[in-house]
Amino acid sequence: MTRPGDPGHAAAARAVAGARGAGDVAGGVAPEDADPSRDVPKGRAPWTLRRRLLTLVAGLLVAMGVVIGVAAVVQVHTASVARLDASLRAAAERADSATGSGIPTDPSATVREFLSVPGQPDGTLGGIFVGQLSDAAYIAEGELLPAGPAALAALADVPVDREVHTIRAGELGEYRSLTIETAPGVRIVLALPLAEVTAQTAQLTITVAIVAVAGLAFVLGIGSFVVRRALAPLEQVTATAQAVSERPLDRGDVDLDERVAVEDPRTEVGRLGTAFNRMLGHVASALSAREQSERKVRRFVADASHELRTPLASIRGYAELTRMHGGALPDDVVHALGRIESESVRMTELVEDLLLLARLDEGRDLVDDEVDLGALLVDAVADAQVAGPDHDWSVELPDVPVVVPGDRARLHQVVGNLLANARVHTPAGTSVGATLSTDATRATISVADDGPGIDPDVRETLFERFARGDSSRSRRAGSTGLGLAIVRAVVEAHHGSVEVASESGRTVFTVRLPLAPPSAPAVE
Repeated sequence: MTRPGDPGHAAAARAVAGARGAGDVAGGVAPEDADPSRDVPKGRAPWTLRRRLLTLVAGLLVAMGVVIGVAAVVQVHTASVARLDASLRAAAERADSATGSGIPTDPSATVREFLSVPGQPDGTLGGIFVGQLSDAAYIAEGELLPAGPAALAALADVPVDREVHTIRAGELGEYRSLTIETAPGVRIVLALPLAEVTAQTAQLTITVAIVAVAGLAFVLGIGSFVVRRALAPLEQVTATAQAVSERPLDRGDVDLDERVAVEDPRTEVGRLGTAFNRMLGHVASALSAREQSERKVRRFVADASHELRTPLASIRGYAELTRMHGGALPDDVVHALGRIESESVRMTELVEDLLLLARLDEGRDLVDDEVDLGALLVDAVADAQVAGPDHDWSVELPDVPVVVPGDRARLHQVVGNLLANARVHTPAGTSVGATLSTDATRATISVADDGPGIDPDVRETLFERFARGDSSRSRRAGSTGLGLAIVRAVVEAHHGSVEVASESGRTVFTVRLPLAPPSAPAVE
């Protein structure tokens, strides 16, 4: 039985704990709490290397496409406006030639005159300003139409500097305009529409956007294929590492035969795969050496335990014989013989426990039988009540029998160890209860007491061999220090689990075992 404060056999503890410690170091099963995926926020897609690369490529392509597209659109728009300005200057020269250098008396006739000059493009807007007189018209599908007040006001605001300016002529839209002075006080304003240039620019912008989106989709498709192909060895490394991480490496003969296929060891990915394979080889060698060391230790413990049985039995027998026929031996000699006898009994129990653990470590098959856990609990509690009459014992069973496959003697030892553990480490008057329950696939045995509880600092090592909660090296109540280690070993050999929950005033040990499969109905 083991609880904090129980000392252990020093030499055997060093041998067994050393082998187990080597397994813990060489093993590689990380606890569930160390899983990094638990820290990843849920609902957010992981930023894998492939995703980051494709996002970076897409961002660069979008930035480059925007720069090129804007530059192209601006360049084409500027060139179109320049051509329009050239046409405007040519139209202004034709209008200047048509009006001459005199002062017109009829502005409307003058406007029609210079707008009717051959070569004036459709949409041309013209106006003349002579003192307080003014008029404006524009060409629409070959006909001259009068311009509205808004267009006339916009033309009037164009400065006389022979520079081209952009105006908005009311509902006619935007124009490029130029003012020439044909005579003192006489201004002719000519304007060409920007509608066609604006339409061409808009069409070019749409075309560039469509081409950019199509090109981006094409490049991303090709890039995704290339990146996936380039990162395939990394995915293989990940899959191999995941497979290795899911293997129980803490005990037994572990065969790490997984390796990563390396296409070209000169590349970065190839060097990673080569290094990973080399690391797996080193780990496999270390695990093999650990297993050989553990096998030697187990063989030593089993052989030593087996060989110690006979001399211990002889010591005990001779001590009993001497005490029975000692006659008038002094009291101190009789006391010494009693101590020899009791210590030989305790040493025999220790040897038997070590031998059992060694056999379980070697994976020897247990007796496979159907065990009625209800009857087993009743017997175990009855035995505990005889051993500890100063405790209050109780047992709670379901209404139907609970049967599990396994070794009845070993399962009885599990329950007996848990009950003895509660008896030894709690004061008189403590209530100890054993409860049996089931669910769909498992049977659950709970042993609870209302004692002082277990120190949280040593709870994690409670099921280890020779675990102690203090530096004491005495064995109170004859405990071997292996009781709970045997509980865990036997339960795991039955494909079950054991755990403990403790607080001040309540400690519960819970054992879960798989139920026996239902019997097939007889065929008549």
